[in-house]
Amino acid sequence: MVNFEDIFLSQYGRLSFLIFSLQFYFSPCMIKYREISGLIFLKNLIKELKQLLKIGIPIYGSQISYMGMGVTDTIVAGRASALDLSGLAIGNALSMPFYFLLGGCLFAVTPIVAQLFGAKKYEEIGQKVREILWVALVLGFIGFILYRNLSIFIPFFDIEDNIAQISDGYLKAMSFGFVANMLFTCLRCYSEGMGLTLPVFWVAFIGMLLNIPLDIIFVYGYFGIPPMGGVGCGIATSINIVIGLFVLILVILKKKEYWPTKLFSKFSGPNPDTTKEALKLGVPIGFGVFVELSMFSGAALILGSLGATVISAHTVAINITSVLFILPLSFGLAAATRIGNLVGEKKPLKAKYASHIAILICLTGAIINTLIILTLRETLVSLYSSDLAVIAIAINLLLFAAIFQIPDGMQMGALGSLRGYKDTFAPMLMLILTYWFIALPAGYYLTYYGLFGNALGPAGIWIGMIAGLTAFAGLIIPRLNYIANKFIAQSSPKLP
Repeated sequence: MVNFEDIFLSQYGRLSFLIFSLQFYFSPCMIKYREISGLIFLKNLIKELKQLLKIGIPIYGSQISYMGMGVTDTIVAGRASALDLSGLAIGNALSMPFYFLLGGCLFAVTPIVAQLFGAKKYEEIGQKVREILWVALVLGFIGFILYRNLSIFIPFFDIEDNIAQISDGYLKAMSFGFVANMLFTCLRCYSEGMGLTLPVFWVAFIGMLLNIPLDIIFVYGYFGIPPMGGVGCGIATSINIVIGLFVLILVILKKKEYWPTKLFSKFSGPNPDTTKEALKLGVPIGFGVFVELSMFSGAALILGSLGATVISAHTVAINITSVLFILPLSFGLAAATRIGNLVGEKKPLKAKYASHIAILICLTGAIINTLIILTLRETLVSLYSSDLAVIAIAINLLLFAAIFQIPDGMQMGALGSLRGYKDTFAPMLMLILTYWFIALPAGYYLTYYGLFGNALGPAGIWIGMIAGLTAFAGLIIPRLNYIANKFIAQSSPKLP
């Protein structure tokens, strides 16, 4: 009997790598680079790898720290009671899409700052960021009002009143930190846009450590504070965010690497042109993240009628996949900074070359994730559940997760690179097309109707996600080549 893993590794993996390698090798950028000596080529390859790793590794650490805060909330709330954990889960399910929709708009700060930093327009960086901080403030107040009223959606779901009450309290507690969260996001992207990712990592890491005692104090009640259960996690998170904001501001004031921008040495009011620029770039990013999250939320809803065991297995598989995805995600974010810097320096060939290296790093991370899934999926699943039925289904679903790691990793590298070029609208349209019109419809049909009249069950929605992610990768990589070549044609490229 032929083993599925053997088929995947020998055929799909090789084919994906071959396609990437061919487009990489025969691109105009690489043709230019093959005209110079192999030694210089190798030197530039190593240089770009070092630059992306220097930016990307701290981002990876930051993302792990942010996830660690969520894990702490889950553990502490879960030990309080199952009701508190359920309330927390419902609250996050309602709020996360809106959080990323609003916060994603501020991701535009990274390419804006990166290009200005590459052009050595340091004081203009400070002015732009001061003006965008007003945008962050407005988004923060919108989020504050939204979070305090998200409970109106709870009656649309079959949720017990006591769980709904905890969810409502948790969301309202989280609302108090939303303004600080938006300001922090803006300053974080400002720092990352200049390649200063290590300070952000340390702030995130300290926040993760601080979140543990804060959760314990407010959830269980210490130092005269009454026990608040799941609601206490929201209060702890809000306090943590405010502290993180002030720590990051202090770092910016104290570290000399930030001083050339004179960020806090002047006052700038709102600027309509800057606001327009930030929203023009940021809204497609934010909505794109919303589309991606909605695909995974939609997948869970599609599986809703198949029972608790299937939903639990799907949730376990998604959680494992999300943790592993942090690796290519981090280097996709690093690519936005690096390509933005090179665009600002007016080095179009190096920018395209760096984008290919970014895809290669993300692809490597995806291959590592694939191997982890194929070799450790049983162990990973057992960490989440002891239910044999859940474990069996989740293990099978992770085989599909192994398949989409390759296109998912490659698209992340390309998507991050395009953000560095300030190209965000077309990728958003591609996300809508591939996720809403390919992944979800195909997944629904295969789940309940299948092929030749045989419904595929939970495997169907995962095959749909594979189709959507592969389609997106197939569109986004040519888009990157088009934008990079367009930038080259508009410039006077010089080899480094």
